[in-house]
Amino acid sequence: MLVLGVDPGSAITGFGLIKETGNKLSAVDYGCIRTTTSQSTETRLQIIYQEIKAIIKKYEPDHFAVEELFFNKNVRTALTVGQARGVIMLAGAECGLPVHEYTPLQVKQAVVGYGRADKTQIQFMVKTILGLPKIPKPDDVADALAIAICHTHYFKSAGFILNQQGPTA
Repeated sequence: MLVLGVDPGSAITGFGLIKETGNKLSAVDYGCIRTTTSQSTETRLQIIYQEIKAIIKKYEPDHFAVEELFFNKNVRTALTVGQARGVIMLAGAECGLPVHEYTPLQVKQAVVGYGRADKTQIQFMVKTILGLPKIPKPDDVADALAIAICHTHYFKSAGFILNQQGPTA
């Protein structure tokens, strides 16, 4: 099973492809899509959309997982990340992939086993689970790999049924 995980962002969108072979997970490719504030919003969204679509076409993943929008205090940031999520989900849908969404809490529980894990714990576990020589940078890349790992765990877990909104009991 090949899973594409994406951590949406308007400036940096992390992506990570992992392959599951038996009980072993390995990284196939990972990186980030960068845009700049000097670019117009529509240009930034177009770049994200085109790059995600190109990654999907190149690797033809079996599954596509995206982090759900986490809204804290900055409404403007939430809106721009929401726009990025929209074009990312559109790219997946146009390529025929159902999009599975996971909350930050679900990702932390699946990767670290603790819903209040911090970034360094998640990054360390991503490195360990995938047998990487070092922690992927920037943070968005490690987060994307964590989302992909989370999907493999939920997908395999007995008692869970996956739908387009992620796992339900």
